[in-house]
Amino acid sequence: MSQDLINLFIALAGAIAGWILKVIWGAIRSLQDDMKEIERELHTEYVSKNDYRQDMQEIKDLLQRIFDKLDLKADK
Repeated sequence: MSQDLINLFIALAGAIAGWILKVIWGAIRSLQDDMKEIERELHTEYVSKNDYRQDMQEIKDLLQRIFDKLDLKADK
């Protein structure tokens, strides 16, 4: 009788462990799918650092030219 209880306990523990592993595996697969989607969006919706720096430099140069012109007008 005690051997049957031990076998039942081992079977139950194995079933629970299997279910937990299945849930974890599903969560990992879901995270991998989410990461793939984020990687696809990253290349299409966000600006790279270099592009941002280049654009900001252009804006700063334009503002500097405007300020220089304003300084020339103020001196007259």
